[in-house]
Amino acid sequence: MSNPDLPPVKSGGDMPLVAHLTELRSRLLRIVLIWLVIFAGLFYFANDIYAFISEPLRALLPEGTSMIATDVASPFLTPFKLTLISALFIAMPFVLHQVWGFIAPGLYKHEKRLAVPLLASSILLFYGGMAFAYFVVFPLVFGFFTSAAPDGVAVMTDINSYLDFVLTLFMAFGLSFEIPVATVLLVLVGIVDVQSLSKARPYVVVGCFTVGMVLTPPDVISQTLLALPMWLLYEVGIVFSRLVRPRTPEEPQDSPQA
Repeated sequence: MSNPDLPPVKSGGDMPLVAHLTELRSRLLRIVLIWLVIFAGLFYFANDIYAFISEPLRALLPEGTSMIATDVASPFLTPFKLTLISALFIAMPFVLHQVWGFIAPGLYKHEKRLAVPLLASSILLFYGGMAFAYFVVFPLVFGFFTSAAPDGVAVMTDINSYLDFVLTLFMAFGLSFEIPVATVLLVLVGIVDVQSLSKARPYVVVGCFTVGMVLTPPDVISQTLLALPMWLLYEVGIVFSRLVRPRTPEEPQDSPQA
């Protein structure tokens, strides 16, 4: 005999709200735990990590100059912050795996088959965007900035200001490289179709350069280096969107549980 004081348990794989919240809390705790474990392993190398991140600028500084720390706590807090964020970036595959595990029960069969490639692609594209920023954008941008200094002005960048600058670029390029995944998802859930995406191409080009101006420093080089990959990745997203089958209202309601 069932207890009327207990919440009803749904059959067929449906979960009550409390169970969903419990699972969400459990997955968030796992993410935080893995993040802290990775951070603990990296903390000893905090200064080495900062040296690696700052190399594109330090290699271009004029002879006799160096980076500086203007705040008393910056020599400790800046590498600490970088290491904490680096640990999160390294943990991103695990984070996305936990997200996938939470949303997978609500997907249709053909969406589950696409989800794994999309998940792997999103991870690789995010890391690819960061690598593009570090190896291509940073040398060009910092080369321009250091060579444009007026006579009599010594280029000596504060380490915390530099970190904020490069983290902004890392996030901008990492997220912009997710455009193909976002495009495929929009087509998959039926929000837009491929024809609409193709017709919107002129507006997208303008939007890419607008986003480039907002997310990057006020120089033409970094803006263009962000806008052009965004546009090209949008075209890639259109190509792959032609291969997916959009969700339709006629899908049976019990498909996600199949």
